[in-house]
Amino acid sequence: MPIHGDHFVRSLVDLPVALSRDAAEPLAAQLTGWLREAMRGGRLAPGERLPSSRGLAAQLGVSRTVVTEAYQQLYAEGWLDGRHGSGTFVTELDLPAPAPPKPSAPVRRPEPEPAPSIDLVPGEPWVRDYDRAAWKRAWRRAADLPPGDDPDPYGLPHLRELLARHLRRTRAVAVGPENVLVTRGTANGLDLVALALRERARRAGVEDPGYRVARNVFAGRGFEVVPCPVDGDGVIVDGLPDDLGLLYTTPAHQYPLGGRLPIPRRERLLAWARRTGATIVEDDYDAEFRYDVAPLPALYGLDPARVVLLGTLSKALSPDIGLGWLVGPEDLLAVLAGLREDLGDRTSGPVQQAVATLIEHGDVDRHLRRMRLEYARRRAVVVEILGPVCRLHGDTAGLHVLAELPPGVGPVLVREAAARGVRLDSVERHHFGPPRVHGLVIGYGSASLGDVRRGCAVVAELIAHRTRATF
Repeated sequence: MPIHGDHFVRSLVDLPVALSRDAAEPLAAQLTGWLREAMRGGRLAPGERLPSSRGLAAQLGVSRTVVTEAYQQLYAEGWLDGRHGSGTFVTELDLPAPAPPKPSAPVRRPEPEPAPSIDLVPGEPWVRDYDRAAWKRAWRRAADLPPGDDPDPYGLPHLRELLARHLRRTRAVAVGPENVLVTRGTANGLDLVALALRERARRAGVEDPGYRVARNVFAGRGFEVVPCPVDGDGVIVDGLPDDLGLLYTTPAHQYPLGGRLPIPRRERLLAWARRTGATIVEDDYDAEFRYDVAPLPALYGLDPARVVLLGTLSKALSPDIGLGWLVGPEDLLAVLAGLREDLGDRTSGPVQQAVATLIEHGDVDRHLRRMRLEYARRRAVVVEILGPVCRLHGDTAGLHVLAELPPGVGPVLVREAAARGVRLDSVERHHFGPPRVHGLVIGYGSASLGDVRRGCAVVAELIAHRTRATF
């Protein structure tokens, strides 16, 4: 950055000055006053370079003499500095400090609580252990490509092909690139589906307890949101209303109870959808991570005509990437692509290019294999420490477990743990109405192995102190 005198030159500023030819005050005096107040008030900071007199005159539509007179007056007052050929700059002035405010009675404010240092809230992955060389290579490749001028609403064709292969390999879903639309994440995909189907589906079912964002998306698009009870295996099919147009579900690892929807119930759910004409929106949440159990087939693979599959890299890599996918019938994807163009909704081209490189070089697969082992170690620590003091659910997959507790204990433990530096979440918070399930949702994705152990030790101590209930 060039230096002028003792000041750093920030940039050549663009001055939003408005002068009035109808005012009694001459134009040069108006400009002088505006610039003086801008410098006095901090809108023009020391070291900033002003436009040339010729350039500012052209911008304001006045003669160059007007600007020259204003600059000369401010030079004389010491507001401006400069040399011929090098520009005009705001100088540093020793202005009198404003008078201190009159003393008033001291206001006693509560001391802020210290931020918890161990985060056991679900929903976040471990982002500090990644292949830096692979990450840099992916972004260098994206930077080498020219910026696009006409983004494809479906997503980059090459990335769609890679995602189709990834899904065929990891989720046993027979899908081609024509069935894949690249989104900005699960919520973006869910919002597009809701927007596309809201004319023929006014009621949307969401698991209860369940993902609050899904409820908010449907409500924001004008749906009547219907809570659909879940148990330890997932959504309860018997009793689902026949007039639902949409049903959002997380069969791979139900959030927040942690169930994995068994095959017989998956088949009954699809039979219900075929009978009622409902569309099932399958959030493949936590499908990448499972322990000691075989993978279950995606609902989409069992009936592509009735299911829309949503996925994301927020858990596999990082929420900061902001990339996901939507898998569905070609006619639905054509509608969604049209909506994206109407809304100006798009997924970043450089992000798509970088992710394509990561998938193509096998970096995503390698990262997933490494993190499965790492998360399995953390999950084992959670089971080891909390298993003796409470009943755990959902520990066979994903990055969180449910610690079942008597009613009312969970929210109390959240506050007590925060006072001891551990951040927790209660399952009560995820219900639509009165809670039916009680306890803590323990996430072990974003904390280190040592922090998981220390945090769970605090939780176990608090549980033992609060309850002696027998499960």
